[in-house]
Amino acid sequence: MKKTLVSALTTALVVGAASTTFAAANPFSDVPADHWAYDAVAQLAADGVIEGYGDSTFKGDRNITRYEMAQMVAKAMAKSTSGADKALVDKLAAEFADELNNLGVRVANLERNADMVKWNGKAEYTVARYTEEKSGRGNHDARTNDLLFRLEPSAEVNSNWHVNARLDATVDMAGDTEDRVTLKRVWAQGDYDNFQVKLGKFSSLDDDTVVDRVHTGAEVSFGKEIKGTIGYARLNKDNANLGWFTDSAANHFYVGAAYAKDKLNLGLSYHDLTGDVVGAADKKMKLVVAKAGYQFLPTVGVSAFYSKNTEDAAQDQAAGIEVDYKGAQAENKGSWGAWLAYRHIGENAIVNSTWDVVKPDEKGFEIGANYTLLKNVVLTGRYGIGKTLTSDHRMHTAFGRVEFLF
Repeated sequence: MKKTLVSALTTALVVGAASTTFAAANPFSDVPADHWAYDAVAQLAADGVIEGYGDSTFKGDRNITRYEMAQMVAKAMAKSTSGADKALVDKLAAEFADELNNLGVRVANLERNADMVKWNGKAEYTVARYTEEKSGRGNHDARTNDLLFRLEPSAEVNSNWHVNARLDATVDMAGDTEDRVTLKRVWAQGDYDNFQVKLGKFSSLDDDTVVDRVHTGAEVSFGKEIKGTIGYARLNKDNANLGWFTDSAANHFYVGAAYAKDKLNLGLSYHDLTGDVVGAADKKMKLVVAKAGYQFLPTVGVSAFYSKNTEDAAQDQAAGIEVDYKGAQAENKGSWGAWLAYRHIGENAIVNSTWDVVKPDEKGFEIGANYTLLKNVVLTGRYGIGKTLTSDHRMHTAFGRVEFLF
């Protein structure tokens, strides 16, 4: 028997002699290798909250017992954490409450349920200037000066189901105009070992590339290393680049498969959108999207995507490649990152673009960097240079943002 397990057994026998609650839990059963706690502990270890087994190691090559997991959680609970790290520690404490009680760390049912609703959010200030150079006709300038306040509550229904939401309030600082608080998202989500369900208003598959908008419907995903996703929803015209639809909505069906293991991730998906056009037959958009990423070094990664509209349309292709170095971590003051990207964004090959400086009907390069000035205060800068696809005009975009996360 391994020395670690012998030590754990000895300690548990001492605790058991002093506590009648020991029989209520089995601290020596292994935490399954696919349990969410492993990812949570790995993130806390990366943030310096959990130090592993005391020798600065995290033995990820084997299953660990619930008792060992509770020991690490107890150490994390003794530290002052905030934001995302605190949310992870609280979730782990609830999961391993019986084992923590056996260790003398009190986690009563009342305490476990006190924070059934958790809040995250941010305040964000963004400035940008877009210049399009038109030969012989002067330049066209556009500026943004926006303030955003966002709240993201998550309410626990039971051990598998949560209700999540996003509320946004925005202010146009240049025009001093305000929008009311808007419920951008609200959905119920069920998480199981190899199965997830979403119902309500939530973000779509491929929202990190070509479908950066919410829609209302249902989505089911299954698997872990190899993950399949299928969904059907309604997408409002106001929520996407759907100028050729009427004001009603577009029907959005999508299916995708993704593979992620070690340093490699791959994805392939299909999006089918259909909507009404005044005085004409239904308008359709059918996108095939492929994505790939590889982490060459702990600090260097590459990602790429390609999108093709299989319907007869101009600007029916979009693609991009990005090289990333490190990356700012909100919890770690002084952390930073930089990236270089090239993007070609045909406006009929996307539902809605997520990019800030290379926009639809443009192709060009983007260079950017982010930096954690203070804990949970992140600065981001981007600069894009390229050409429009239709008129070959040169474009320049400078973009800056500061985020206060909580």
